[in-house]
Amino acid sequence: MQSAETLAAELTDDASPRDVLKKAFQSFDNIALSFSGAEDVALIEMAHRLNPNLKVFTLDTGRLPAETYEFVERVRQHYGLQIEVLFPDARAVQEMVGEKGLFSFYQDGHQECCGIRKVEPLRRKLSTVDAWITGQRRDQSPGTRTEVPLVQRDEAFSTEEHELVKFNPLANWTSKEVWDYIRMTEAPYNKLHEQGYVSIGCQPCTRPVLPGQHEREGRWWWEESTQKECGLHAANVIAKV
Repeated sequence: MQSAETLAAELTDDASPRDVLKKAFQSFDNIALSFSGAEDVALIEMAHRLNPNLKVFTLDTGRLPAETYEFVERVRQHYGLQIEVLFPDARAVQEMVGEKGLFSFYQDGHQECCGIRKVEPLRRKLSTVDAWITGQRRDQSPGTRTEVPLVQRDEAFSTEEHELVKFNPLANWTSKEVWDYIRMTEAPYNKLHEQGYVSIGCQPCTRPVLPGQHEREGRWWWEESTQKECGLHAANVIAKV
């Protein structure tokens, strides 16, 4: 099994998303694609043509908008996929809500809630695979994602015994390129995009953006821009420190 460093050396920085996906599937059998938004459905549209056994998972935090649940189901039916839905530990959620209420993140930041509802379920899943594919783009978050590589060692979830490789095939793409591809292929998308939402997360922590605002301004808008990561891509914040 090739290391992230070796794979990075084999891919030029201008490699297309399709080239990165082909390299990912050639290098790993035990690999999964994380799915939640527009970038991810663009990847599913590409990847399902390259890998008939494509494995896809998504996180259900219990706080998602109804439109997001409908979107997940449309993608499942459209591509005939089995989408694995990951859930947080019920006891951990119950204890946090019992102690702090349902909206503690507005006072003490989103990290604890995201840690319980997103990061721990993801950690459990990633411990079972050798590599994963994400829809991160470099222009997605000026505060944290400008240096996202096409392939990397996932420093947040790798261990001494297990290197987890992370592929970011859309790192070089812009939002416009993603949406041009979605429209060209007639791929499903979240209907909230028609209401001014660009980057969509949990319902209490997501709002539409105004003209001229960056897409991540609609996420955790009460917090400083360099902290706009939920922990799924914690290495982006680590790299900025």
